[in-house]
Amino acid sequence: MTNPPAQQQPYPGETGPMDPQPRDEMASYVGRGLLEGKTALITGGDSGIGRAVSVAFAKEGADVAVGYLSEDADAEHTADLVRREGRRCELIRGDVADEAHCTAMVERTVRELGTIDVLVAHAATQAPVDDFAELTTEQLRRTYEVNVFGVFWTLRAAAPHLASDASVIVTGSVNGLRGNKSLIDYATSKAAVMNLVHSLAQHYMDDGIRVNCVAPGPVWTPLIPATLEKDSVEGFGGQAPMGRAAQPDEIAPSYVFFASNKLSSYYTGEVLAPTGGEIQAG
Repeated sequence: MTNPPAQQQPYPGETGPMDPQPRDEMASYVGRGLLEGKTALITGGDSGIGRAVSVAFAKEGADVAVGYLSEDADAEHTADLVRREGRRCELIRGDVADEAHCTAMVERTVRELGTIDVLVAHAATQAPVDDFAELTTEQLRRTYEVNVFGVFWTLRAAAPHLASDASVIVTGSVNGLRGNKSLIDYATSKAAVMNLVHSLAQHYMDDGIRVNCVAPGPVWTPLIPATLEKDSVEGFGGQAPMGRAAQPDEIAPSYVFFASNKLSSYYTGEVLAPTGGEIQAG
C-alpha cells in the first residue's frame, strides 16, 4: 500500500472519498466452509475491517447481520458483497452508544437469522487531543459509550442467545496495549474492553463459549481521515516497522481464525495483535 496523501472527511467517514481506496472486499480470499451454517453479528461491519470480516465470514458459509451507525451506502455495498456469496445479510442501523439499540440489534439478529454463533464487537470511535487538559467530558463520555458501554451492552444482550460453542471476538487496538499520547481516551477504552475479554473468557469457560480479541496496529479505514487532521493522515501507518498501514483484508483472517472452532478451539482469552512488526510484551 502506498502511504496516503493528506486528506480529511466528515465523521463517521465513508469509503468512497478515500485515496487510495482501501482493500476491504476480500476479493482473492477463498473460503473453506469453516463457518458453514453459522450466523454472525458484526457491529461496525459496514466498511474497513468490519466489511472485510463480513465478506470473509460469508465466504466461509455464514449469514451475517451488520450493525452500523449511519453510513448507508457503505453498508449496502457490504450487504451486496455478502449476498453475492449466497448468504443472508441483515443491515441494522443505529448507535451502539444507545443501550436500547444494542438490545434491539441483538434481538433482530436472532429473529431474522436464528441463534448467534459468532459475535464481533468491532464498532468504535476516536478523537485525538493535543493536550490532555483539552479532553472534554463530552468527548470522554462519547468514546466510552461507544467503545466500552456499547461492547458491554451488546455482549450482555447477546449472552442468552449465544450458541453453546459460540465465539465472541472483540476488536482491541495496539493503542490499548501500549497507550497513545494523543488518543488517550481511545487507548484507555480499548484497554478496558481487552480486559473484558480476559474476564469473560474465564466467565464462560465452562459453557464452551470462547472470547478473544484482535488488536490491530494502523489500518487504512474510513475512520482515519474522518477523525485525524490532514497532516496526521498523510503517510498514515508509516511508523509501523513494515513502513505502512495494513489493509482491512490483511486483518480479517484473524477474525476467521477466532470464529472457527476448527481452527481455534483451544484459544480463549487471547489477544492476537497484527501490528506490522511492532513487538508486544507478554
